[in-house]
Amino acid sequence: MAYAPVNGQSLYYETLGSGPPLVLLHGGLMTIGLNFGLLLEPLAESRQVIAVELQGHGHTADTDRVMTIAALASDVITLLDVLGLDKADVFGFSLGGLVAYAIAIDAPDRVRKLIVASADAHRPPGRESAPLDDDRMPTMDDFTSMRDAYDAVAPDPAHFDEFAARATAMLHEFPGWTEELRSLKVPTMLIFGDRDFSPLPDIVELFHLLPNAQLAVLPGTTHMGVTRRDREVLALITSFLDGS
Repeated sequence: MAYAPVNGQSLYYETLGSGPPLVLLHGGLMTIGLNFGLLLEPLAESRQVIAVELQGHGHTADTDRVMTIAALASDVITLLDVLGLDKADVFGFSLGGLVAYAIAIDAPDRVRKLIVASADAHRPPGRESAPLDDDRMPTMDDFTSMRDAYDAVAPDPAHFDEFAARATAMLHEFPGWTEELRSLKVPTMLIFGDRDFSPLPDIVELFHLLPNAQLAVLPGTTHMGVTRRDREVLALITSFLDGS
């Protein structure tokens, strides 16, 4: 567990294992443990896992800086510089998936392979958000877990509601990409649940935009359930990263 001076903040990260570097980027309002707890040790058996807590999340204090996907991506790229890593594989979930895309778009030479789970990166003008039934939404237990995880490690636990509002607004206002995705040459794996936030037709449209992508859809799986399917996700990640 460590902090790195990054773009005017102390960015928290954890490293486990040894081998090819793999950066993990969590979802919005989550922490490393809450999002990736089931995957950290298995992944670290063959890789150097570098798990990051983004601005305002977990151990990393929030700042007055405007929270944007581009700024969060810049933080991770700067962390790679601090750690002396020219290139790494990157795995992001939800918000972390959008940040992972931004890293690959802005600095494609820094990303060997890209894994994105449950992130709606393509938001064409006129597309309205799909209505979400209760069986697709995070449960009250999920929201309680997010707050409890934050309270346990955040420098200012009382800041949760303000931070959550900022992060949620950033996600809702993010316009997405189209041409940037079409030009993304980095080998990419997409992982979604079949009851994720994004409808399956939108997921397939996103998949077809990417010139060098694979798509996995987990059956009977909601947005919050994706990284809880640790055995399936681990098998997908390992096969993809180890493949030629």
